[in-house]
Amino acid sequence: MPETISLIIVAEIRLLRDGLAEFLNTRDGIRVVGTATHHEEALPLLQDTGDAIVLIDVAQPSAVETVRAIVQGAPGCKVIALAVPELEPEVVRWAEEGTAGYVPRDAGLPELEACVRSVARGEAPYTPRMTAALLRRLAALSSERRPDPPRARLTLREREIAGLIREGLTNKEIASALSIEPSTVKNHVHNILEKLDVRRRGEAAARLGPLPVRTPGRENAPMV
Repeated sequence: MPETISLIIVAEIRLLRDGLAEFLNTRDGIRVVGTATHHEEALPLLQDTGDAIVLIDVAQPSAVETVRAIVQGAPGCKVIALAVPELEPEVVRWAEEGTAGYVPRDAGLPELEACVRSVARGEAPYTPRMTAALLRRLAALSSERRPDPPRARLTLREREIAGLIREGLTNKEIASALSIEPSTVKNHVHNILEKLDVRRRGEAAARLGPLPVRTPGRENAPMV
């Protein structure tokens, strides 16, 4: 943690800005280097103090725009969201916007000071419940970004044909087994190779692994 923590306070209400600045300037190792009503005033202050911590009142109407502008315009700084409702969706929301910590609406000045010092040390000042919420959100995002397994990209008929390819059947043999035209099988095989981004039938079978093969003749009407 640096010897002196530099702070910038961003809030539309002057009484809030001045009151927080007066309190924080009395704390050992903390110095408020500037205050601003919005990001357009705050960003020039950050040019000379790129490693400052920015306190932003997120109860103000322009809070989202302000947080985003500062996070993107001054990557070296850390943002603390002030007056955040102690609700999981709200805490997760501001974490996703890039804040390094938050101070709940009902917190007092000691909690504010503790949050500032914690963020300055590189810590994440979240309660166990909010930490669990953030981890759940991270897991959900990871799952959303995970690519589908190769077999999930194929239709039911394509999976069926892929299984028969794996058994070593030719297009003609597959057509006979499934009671469909060889030209239809050829089209399906082309789609399978294209979806799996491979050039040969053997490569497709290797990528997909074992697939269940439908026993021909059990269906009342063949698929195409």
